[in-house]
Amino acid sequence: MKRINTYLPLVALAVCGFAPELLAEDAPVEPTGAAVSHYAIDNLFLFLAAVLVIFMQAGFAMLESGMNSGKNAINILTKNMVDMCAGILIFFAFGFAIMYPGSYTDAIVAPSAFFGFGGFGIYGGSPEVAAGNLHPQIDFLFQAAFAATAATIVSGAVAGRMKFAGYLVYTVILTGLIYPISGMWKWGGGFLDAMGFYDFAGSIVVHALGGFAGLAGAIVLGPRIGRFGPGGKNMPGHNITFAALGVFILWIGWFGFNPGSQLAIAGGDNTNAVMMIAVNTALAAAAGGVFALLISWIIGKKPDLTMSMNGVLAGLVGITANCDSVTNGSAILIGAVAGVLVFGGCKLLEMLKIDDPVSAFPVHGLCGIWGGIATGIFGGHPLMAQIVGSLVISAWAFVTMLGVFFAMKAVGILRVSQEEEMKGLDLTEHGQEAYATA
Repeated sequence: MKRINTYLPLVALAVCGFAPELLAEDAPVEPTGAAVSHYAIDNLFLFLAAVLVIFMQAGFAMLESGMNSGKNAINILTKNMVDMCAGILIFFAFGFAIMYPGSYTDAIVAPSAFFGFGGFGIYGGSPEVAAGNLHPQIDFLFQAAFAATAATIVSGAVAGRMKFAGYLVYTVILTGLIYPISGMWKWGGGFLDAMGFYDFAGSIVVHALGGFAGLAGAIVLGPRIGRFGPGGKNMPGHNITFAALGVFILWIGWFGFNPGSQLAIAGGDNTNAVMMIAVNTALAAAAGGVFALLISWIIGKKPDLTMSMNGVLAGLVGITANCDSVTNGSAILIGAVAGVLVFGGCKLLEMLKIDDPVSAFPVHGLCGIWGGIATGIFGGHPLMAQIVGSLVISAWAFVTMLGVFFAMKAVGILRVSQEEEMKGLDLTEHGQEAYATA
């Protein structure tokens, strides 16, 4: 059990990145000869893709803060910052090795169909890589960016009324346990992967999980003061320009999210796949934006910018599971259906009086499930496996996070007081103002 003896004394240092032994042990052998060029190209490709996915965090920050009250802007930006910072550290410490437990004989918890744990740090995990051509360090960075994305989806759904301390608890649990465990079921070789469930870049594994976690949070928290009930009204965002910029940033970042999930670009087959994935991603986003705009125009008599923005994101979520498996025409159809679904999902939440300020559940939860099912309809993967996998991961996220949010409510760390909410979380939670005047 050399791994246990080596790692346990170094856990705290490993989280902060000060454990050089973790980097030396089991380090990959550098390729030689003809493989060198492919090795360099593929690792550079994944590095650039990881940077684009990390840049998506800026998109979420702009979108979520812009779509909410200006008195809560700092609170939302801080949540997005902590999702990235804490998420990367927690995923490094143990989340990565839960999601990709490998098949080590000296694993702390031997991998099974449902759970495993290879050890602490990057080399505790054993990710599937393209032809063994990726350095584990850069593969970790790419995967950690995905974990932070799953966590930050919830930020907008609970905006304006959740205590920051409670949000920290949520982030640690989701990035360290909830996301890695269900991610292992597919991407780590677990039972969903064995039954044929397919999710290329995370419509279900990342987006539906975040969307259903956000739905659980919105239900337990309850709506913002004044949103529903007598005299209830819409609460438009304070800066739609910021929100629109956020959508464009997310769209750009998605070209790291989806094409990067090929995990390689060198070689004819990989190059061809990446190019098709990129075009399918753009087509689905465009179709989603157009159809969401059209349906809002037809029903509401005015073209709704925010609904079109949601449609773009819905199309991106819907294509993420199947962007490598469908034709260009199917990508347009998948995006169009997502644009219609997000409109219906927003109206459903209003009818049920569930307050989701940025439509996180319709965009990521509802359209994430659509992406999983569309993978069976248009992508040639077993439809029943797609339905089962989509429902299992979504239910896992909803039920577990419902329990977490109810537990935080019981101990008093979930929702701010009415007075604090009316005053704004920037002042009451952070003692700062986003738009202070001299």
